[in-house]
Amino acid sequence: MQVLCKTTNGSAETHCYVCGQGFVMFWERQSRWERQEAQREIQKTLRQHHRNQKGPEAHPNGGFLVPEWNGSVAASGAAIMGHVPSWAL
Repeated sequence: MQVLCKTTNGSAETHCYVCGQGFVMFWERQSRWERQEAQREIQKTLRQHHRNQKGPEAHPNGGFLVPEWNGSVAASGAAIMGHVPSWAL
């Protein structure tokens, strides 16, 4: 299961507890329980981004995958199954 997280200044699905940056999320299909587990993993990842910086700039530009993945974001399950629009990649 993967989640693609993209920063947003508009309507956000989740926020970083450290800096308040908002994120929209593109999900692979999953159960409610899996989504809850993914939310915990996303917040853990967001906190880890702040090891060296305190503000919103700590988060990767252009989005990131949870869990981390070394392949192309466009080829990720989250992008494909989550129907990420091409402008968001």
